[in-house]
Amino acid sequence: MFERKIYNDIVSWHESLKIKKRALIIKGLRQIGKTTIVRKFCEEHYENVVYIDFMHNTSVKSLFDKDLNVNDLIISLSASNLGAKFIPYKTIIIFDELQECANARSAIKPFMEDGRFDLICTGSLLGLRGYNKKVSKGVSTGFEKVITMKPMDFEEYLWAIGLEKSVIDYVKKSFVDKTQVIPNVNEKLMKYFKEYLCVGGLPDVVNVFNLTHDLTQVREIQQSILESYKDDFGKHLNKNEVQEINQTELTKIMQVYKSITNQLAKENKKFQYKLVASNAKARSHSNAITWLEEFGLICKCHNLNNLELPLDGNKDEDTFKIYVTDTGLFIAMLEDGTTDNIINGDLKVYKGAIFENIIADAFNKLHKNLYYYHKPSGLEIDFVTRYNNELTLIEVKSNNGNAKSLKEILNNKDKYDINSNFKLADTNIGTTNGINTIPLYMAFLIK
Repeated sequence: MFERKIYNDIVSWHESLKIKKRALIIKGLRQIGKTTIVRKFCEEHYENVVYIDFMHNTSVKSLFDKDLNVNDLIISLSASNLGAKFIPYKTIIIFDELQECANARSAIKPFMEDGRFDLICTGSLLGLRGYNKKVSKGVSTGFEKVITMKPMDFEEYLWAIGLEKSVIDYVKKSFVDKTQVIPNVNEKLMKYFKEYLCVGGLPDVVNVFNLTHDLTQVREIQQSILESYKDDFGKHLNKNEVQEINQTELTKIMQVYKSITNQLAKENKKFQYKLVASNAKARSHSNAITWLEEFGLICKCHNLNNLELPLDGNKDEDTFKIYVTDTGLFIAMLEDGTTDNIINGDLKVYKGAIFENIIADAFNKLHKNLYYYHKPSGLEIDFVTRYNNELTLIEVKSNNGNAKSLKEILNNKDKYDINSNFKLADTNIGTTNGINTIPLYMAFLIK
């Protein structure tokens, strides 16, 4: 079992129960390890664990259709789950795939008011608005703490492959102190980073790579996961909580999904509806993009009208790029041989897309909103973010190329009063003419 950062968030929630009783809800993409980390935590912190899976034990859903009386629910759940014990003040209940049972979420409030049992819920489709169309008994505010789990970031990946944490601490110190990383350490980290580009952060995929170091097997399991994701496209539960597929929605989601690689292969990676379908427009396909975003497979990066804080107040809602939230899955969407190209440094047409995607991926896992800056003149900054409470420009290079747009902005102080910047490249730490260069693998440190 891999170490995950979200474990500390669960610990913080557990400690907060002394102040206020709330259920913890963890949502996120399928197969990122939600259930695994929750069960690990519960087994380590509770004398008794009751696990209820609404996806595979659909019969239990009807128990929540009656009045949500905790005593009655406990008796009904005990009868339905042979061997389950509800020991007051020593039991945690896990509601897995909560989105499958609308009234189970409604039951959170009475469970929290009752106070005898703690509750953790997980859901892979919880972010999809309107997924469950059943008229529930309501969701009460103030009784939930909701957090989003992402695939492994690069640091978690390094933990998973067994890199000594002292090495990671040394890299972090080099970033803060702006001192060069020892060359052989820098070379090793770049090697691991290129592997991470191909493997990504889904635990099953990382495990296969750890066991085999075979990128062909890695690709096979990634493509299998992508196929399982497609099975969810357009899915919802009707008013009786029976699974249905909206075929019109499915078609549009698939069209957007299939266009992603072409969208990012362009020199200008701005999302264009004409690459989705000949008749595609924002009014017809924007909901499909939103669906994939809420599902957790993509993230949007908006163009900024002005280089000013607050960033969200300056974004252009209609001009954006989309990136895949796990770069390993993005690589698996590309043609065979791409992994060999990455490892060997020969990336050709997709080099910009791949390295931009991994930085977008890193920032998304830091829970940052994504922005870029493009002008019709051709000036473009790959990412704009807030770092150390300053507007910060980010340029991404697959090798150590020239950052023309970044130079132009830094040299034009009358128009742009900006100093904070990073150029991420296949290089070491350094500063030249006001441009701060850091290795690509340090993106997860730009918090």
